[in-house]
Amino acid sequence: MADDPAQDPFALFDAWFAEARASEPNDPEAMALATADDGGLPSVRMVLLKGHGPDGFTFYTNERSHKGEQLAENPHAALLFHWKSLRRQVRVEGEVERVPDAEADAYFASRGRDSQLGAWASEQSRPLASREKFMSRFEEMKARFDGGDVPRPPHWGGYRVVPLLIEFWQDRPNRLHERRLFMARPGGGWDEGLLYP
Repeated sequence: MADDPAQDPFALFDAWFAEARASEPNDPEAMALATADDGGLPSVRMVLLKGHGPDGFTFYTNERSHKGEQLAENPHAALLFHWKSLRRQVRVEGEVERVPDAEADAYFASRGRDSQLGAWASEQSRPLASREKFMSRFEEMKARFDGGDVPRPPHWGGYRVVPLLIEFWQDRPNRLHERRLFMARPGGGWDEGLLYP
């Protein structure tokens, strides 16, 4: 990493992500998403990266889920990518914004039909009496939308983490790891430095 001259953290992320997609056996786009409620109580779970670029890192979910409720109260989040095959991590911290409806519609339309129906059937993060109850709701949604397109549910959408910092961590022998930090400047651009391991 030290010999990588990239001054743009998104270009460096693109390079690392491409390597992860070639080497990770499962879900290189998996990322831990940490949120907190308005009282500061944290929560973390794995989600899938569905888009990234200079505007940020995008994922989709049920907005009534636990994470959706926390993001409504406190629109800040942290992400962690861990690519074990490469012995690398990328940390992202930033503000969270909603993805425009047209963008969410386009992504929802690209999902498999059963995934679309599942978004309607699931009351994500709510108590569930039995697996059979969920599957019954799924069958109801199949019947409801039989023969037609499945529209995006009004409670389902996308979020974009707009980074304030991005850290690239590379494993080195004897725990002499390499950490490269990019901090967003208020007027645009990035300040770059190293951190002790």
